[in-house]
Amino acid sequence: MDPRREAGLLPLLLVLPLASAGLSGYFGTKSRYEEVNPYLVSDPLSLGPGAGGSLPASCTPLQLRAVLRHGTRYPTAGQIRRLGELHARLLRRAAGAAACPAAAALAEWPMWYEESLDGRLAPQGRRDMEQLARRMAARFPALFAARRRLALASSSKHRCLQSGAAFRRGLGPTLDFGGDEVEVEVNDSLMRFFDHCAKFVALVEENDAAMCQVNAFKEGSEMKKVLEKVASALCLPVEELNADLVQVAFLTCSYELAIKNVTSPWCSLFTEEDAKVLEYLNDLKQYWKRGYGYDINSRSSCVLFQDIFQHLDQAVEESKSSKPISSPLIVQVGHAETLQPLLALMGYFKDDEPLLANNYARQAQRKFRSGRIVPYAANLVFVLYHCDRVNASQEEYQVQLLLNEKLLAFHHSNETTSTYTDLKEYYKDILENCHFKEECELPKVNVTAVDEL
Repeated sequence: MDPRREAGLLPLLLVLPLASAGLSGYFGTKSRYEEVNPYLVSDPLSLGPGAGGSLPASCTPLQLRAVLRHGTRYPTAGQIRRLGELHARLLRRAAGAAACPAAAALAEWPMWYEESLDGRLAPQGRRDMEQLARRMAARFPALFAARRRLALASSSKHRCLQSGAAFRRGLGPTLDFGGDEVEVEVNDSLMRFFDHCAKFVALVEENDAAMCQVNAFKEGSEMKKVLEKVASALCLPVEELNADLVQVAFLTCSYELAIKNVTSPWCSLFTEEDAKVLEYLNDLKQYWKRGYGYDINSRSSCVLFQDIFQHLDQAVEESKSSKPISSPLIVQVGHAETLQPLLALMGYFKDDEPLLANNYARQAQRKFRSGRIVPYAANLVFVLYHCDRVNASQEEYQVQLLLNEKLLAFHHSNETTSTYTDLKEYYKDILENCHFKEECELPKVNVTAVDEL
């Protein structure tokens, strides 16, 4: 779309701040990054509260390995088609809309999304990445100093390649990284490992039965109540709506907030209680397709997990030999679907009870909330340090983990700093016994997908 045309639509979108105030925390994977770091709204380059205390005493950072989700994007072609279908129904009914203000407002709303936008990076997405790069460089100035080598990799998707380029741009011209322009290397085997895992593709991605909990929730009482409410607001027979169309309306509210920082009239269809139900629908899908629902979801990410530790190992060996660190900065851009399985493999955000179609109320305080874990521009960062003045040799190399720029406590210690030795010991089984080829082979015997999973 012509950016001038896009900019011209801004005045046409209703700016109703109160309408989305209670909704923005429930947009799941379509959440703005500012939802997890609200201080960025007033200062996009702020490092946040307590930023100065992240560096272990007498320790020097040796290597930073960051796995990023791309920045804010446009809806996919499929979502745009469904929105167009819903909008067309409202236009057809516009003649009798006098008694139906919500339908009238939405019929007048300009349907500006075009299928050619198909999940591409929005201008806000470029800003997400540029600002993230600047904050990261400010947090770790020694690693982002001039003449340090930066290795940039990305999935082959356009939004990820553009995000990688924007991240590099955010570091500015003063960082020449050895004098060469940094190329963004395409590496789908690491950033889209799920596409290369035949077992995951066949038994989860393309298997409708694997989403039985998601489908059951769509037909359940909580969704039925939201469906009836939206149908009533739009003066439509409830039979003309389904969970997918209602979710598209809700996500349009999220897209307009994330892409344009405006409140769309689509937001007015939903209350905060509706938003919680629709967030749970999104989280159920993430849980069963990318999270703890099936072991293969997370096990397929071990190829990336092991690669991270191979580079950390290499940096430790180079440091011990007093050699320069060959890869001090490794930044890789992927998807929510890259990060979510990796975090599940590491055991983060796991609830005692699985997310099911029939336990919505019991999961009100769940840890697994995808919007808090993998919003746009989500980032998981491993930082390896060399430490002087330590009591024992195994304390010489230490690690910190940051998720969305906040220190993450390690499972084995509940501390935010771990010796590298202890961390490797904790994840020893995954590092030694998770073999991507074997994990991802389809079973040779004739078993049902449910039996296998």
